[in-house]
Amino acid sequence: MNKSKLIIIALTGVVLTGGGVGWFYRHQASSLPMASHTTQQQKSEPKVLYWYDPMVPEQKFDKAGKSPFMDMQLVPKYVDSVSDSGVTVSAGMAQNLGIRVVKVQSSQFSDGLSAVGRLEADEHRLYALQTRSAGFIEHLWVRAVGDTVRAGQKVADIYAPELLAAQQEYLALLKVTGIRDIDSLRQAARQRLQLLGMNEGEINAITKAARANPRIGVYAPASGVVTELLVREGGQILPATNLMQIADLSHIWLLLDIPERDASRLKIGDGVNAQLESLPAQRFTGQIDYLYPTLDSTTRSVRVRVVLANRSGVLKTGMFATATLAGHSREVMSVPSEAVISTGTRTVVIVKDGQHFRPAEVSLGAEKNGQSEIVQGLQAGEEVVASGQFLIDSEASLNGVLARLAAVNNKNAIPTPPTAMNESAQADMGIRAKVIAIDRQAASITLDHEAIPALAWPPMTMTFKVRHSEQLKNIKVGERVRMEVNATPDNGAYVIDALQAEASHD
Repeated sequence: MNKSKLIIIALTGVVLTGGGVGWFYRHQASSLPMASHTTQQQKSEPKVLYWYDPMVPEQKFDKAGKSPFMDMQLVPKYVDSVSDSGVTVSAGMAQNLGIRVVKVQSSQFSDGLSAVGRLEADEHRLYALQTRSAGFIEHLWVRAVGDTVRAGQKVADIYAPELLAAQQEYLALLKVTGIRDIDSLRQAARQRLQLLGMNEGEINAITKAARANPRIGVYAPASGVVTELLVREGGQILPATNLMQIADLSHIWLLLDIPERDASRLKIGDGVNAQLESLPAQRFTGQIDYLYPTLDSTTRSVRVRVVLANRSGVLKTGMFATATLAGHSREVMSVPSEAVISTGTRTVVIVKDGQHFRPAEVSLGAEKNGQSEIVQGLQAGEEVVASGQFLIDSEASLNGVLARLAAVNNKNAIPTPPTAMNESAQADMGIRAKVIAIDRQAASITLDHEAIPALAWPPMTMTFKVRHSEQLKNIKVGERVRMEVNATPDNGAYVIDALQAEASHD
């Protein structure tokens, strides 16, 4: 009897223990519904917004299937990939698409410009030789235009009766003594000889010799080249007659005509580099010496004068030179010019923010060495897409981003799709494909081609136009070929620029 009671008590304990354990696990399970739901959410597939054909992205479909336009499957567009202000591209996809990002940086821009000018003599260094009394040319020491002379060199001897009489009067006063103020009279006679054109050396010579010299010399005031010779030996001269003109060419002028729109960017003292066609290996440096105050109404240009040193004499008047003017240097924000997308009505760049890309409208300034000045629209340090931005631009257009940018005042305006690539750009080099059909009369070929990443095309079968019908001459159906596709459609059709059969490796 006691043994039966013990068995019943043991069974009762086991039942109670099992019930407690069951209650505990049920309680724990009821406290974790959110965690289970979250895990289920994480494992769920992203929601599809619609399906589309990458070749006709504006056409949307509500279910998966084959494209009615191309021999390919429709591609899903997920909700997470659509944004009101841009598109989201994963790091892996960005790498596959070849997207390269650079930062907006500060650069030194100079308002430099180029101009062609002509070398002329420095008019500040032109000298005219004249006589101050009537007479005759007794002898010319310079015979032709272009002869070189040195400063102080005698260039002519003249006979002047008036000057000879003044010499004799001066010498007579030197012999007179015992007269009041004789020194003043002698000094006055000496000054008269100077005013008549006699130099100090010749006056001292006749004073020492006590004899008049019927011939007096004419001397070069500076070293240079004779540019005009207006008299000959034996010729008669009158007071103020020009005998010759001498140009000092140790410095020479470069005269430039600068367009009206650029003239305000220059100032006196700006550096100039000049190059001559006849001396391509040499560079000549100078500075802007003068900005002429008048504008040529015919050419709408302002003349600028540059002074160049010419100690060696290699610069000749009349030569043409190409000059580069430095202009003002300034610090600006800039991005690579390849990062800029011009739609015709807007200029935008693609800005990167994490994995998010958005188009930003910018105002451009000058362009230099592959860099474009950003006047407005970006901040220093922001990241912009320099390569692959056309693909993001196309995706942004698909989401209607650029359409919203363009619709400023016209709600019904249809945005112009931006250019997918530069007209001269190639989509890719050496795309492999298999020939499905050939229409030689229409100059077209149907190809089953591999993926074209540059155009974001998956593998598919598509008909292309060829640039020249001769490209189809040696191509056969069933062959494997390599092609180069122009990224810009021609009248709605993509054109093959290069097509070549490849050797079979089967």
